[in-house]
Amino acid sequence: MEFIICSLRCCWKSKGKPNGKKPAPEEKKLYLEPEYTKSRITDFEFKELVMLPREIDLNEWLASNTTTFFHHINLQYSTISEFCTGESCQTMAVCNTQYYWYDERGKKIKCTAPQYVDFVMSSVQKLVTDEDVFPTKYGKEFPNSFESLVKKICKYLFHVLAHIYSSHFKETLALELHGHLNTLYTHFILFIREFNLVDPKETTIMDDLTEVLCSSSGSSSNGSGNGSSNSAGAQNHVKER
Repeated sequence: MEFIICSLRCCWKSKGKPNGKKPAPEEKKLYLEPEYTKSRITDFEFKELVMLPREIDLNEWLASNTTTFFHHINLQYSTISEFCTGESCQTMAVCNTQYYWYDERGKKIKCTAPQYVDFVMSSVQKLVTDEDVFPTKYGKEFPNSFESLVKKICKYLFHVLAHIYSSHFKETLALELHGHLNTLYTHFILFIREFNLVDPKETTIMDDLTEVLCSSSGSSSNGSGNGSSNSAGAQNHVKER
């Protein structure tokens, strides 16, 4: 099943607008406050947890972890879903990036955040329960396209996590679930980096958070080197891809 995403990124110029006024300063990101970033539900070394164990097939490892992350991220989103409505989240936005869904005919759909998340979760649910894609029976092989499908799934799951941080961290904080969210995000990011499952350009928008959460997990390398240098540009520019 093909799903595609497009992110529009508007150029935020340093010059003043025609009326002489400068753009409003970017809103402070609550999730970057030290008192919240240090919150975890465990201090386990996730870098070791995501590594492929000996004598375990790579596809089996990817399938197991991808399915688990799907369920956990779906569950995390469900805790704030009542606050993510068509009125409060009229577009699927993460900071200065807006995501669009493309249907099976390739038609671009501008949808609300809850609609987008529903598209993601419904599509992923169909894939992870499809015996021809995520085989569970002994002797059944994974399809040749399996890794590319896992990469697509992880990209969209990242969008959901990023939206929770960008638009619903206050609600997550009120529910005292920010420790769970931080732990899930750290584990997920280290996993997708370990196996190069998501293009670093796709995750640049959250590099500031990744740097804070994952640097303490022994992952300052393996893809994070470009993070701090790219994040400033990501905050001020939006590109179309």
